[in-house]
Amino acid sequence: MKKAILATKVGMTQIFNEDGILVPVTVLQAGPCVVTQVKTKENDGYEAVQVGFVDKKEKLVSKPVKGQFDKAGVSYKRFVREFRFENASEYSVKDEIKADIFAAGDKVDATAISKGKGFQGAIKRYGQHRGPMAHGSKFHRHQGSNGSATTPGRVFKGKGMPGHMGAKKVTTQNLEVVRVDAENNLILVKGAVPGCKKALVTLKETVKAAK
Repeated sequence: MKKAILATKVGMTQIFNEDGILVPVTVLQAGPCVVTQVKTKENDGYEAVQVGFVDKKEKLVSKPVKGQFDKAGVSYKRFVREFRFENASEYSVKDEIKADIFAAGDKVDATAISKGKGFQGAIKRYGQHRGPMAHGSKFHRHQGSNGSATTPGRVFKGKGMPGHMGAKKVTTQNLEVVRVDAENNLILVKGAVPGCKKALVTLKETVKAAK
């Protein structure tokens, strides 16, 4: 991996591309991310770049974390993540990773915490079919049979049951970068990106680009 950046989700809109085609895009406020630490194989056993994103008030930072930022000589950050760049040795502390690390046409993977939808039934949660809605059926939105009374006499593991839906780490792969506004640190990605507005989104170069 050579390209990655942290961003916050602004929202969705639509733009016209060069061919005059209307394209739905997700607007991401990407960076600037500041390098807070460069990990080496000699000291840490692996090579990586640790970056910070979004300033944070000093009173909200714990003493151990405060010491780490003070040692690096950078302002306190709300989000800290590591990227295992192939060229990690080329980075130095206080370097900035900006939106222009990506360009229009690049393929990326977007990772974020999906929207939480609370407690949901099996129909909404897993897309199961409902029963007849007539009064006499007495089976409408139930998830179906939950196990025999004799053999096996239990519910099998993995059966789709009602429960908490959403609020999970989700990655949408192979999204296309439509436009990069380096001046305003904005990246426009074609289609939908996981997460709610203002959610933290990790953009990385895709691991399996479409042929």
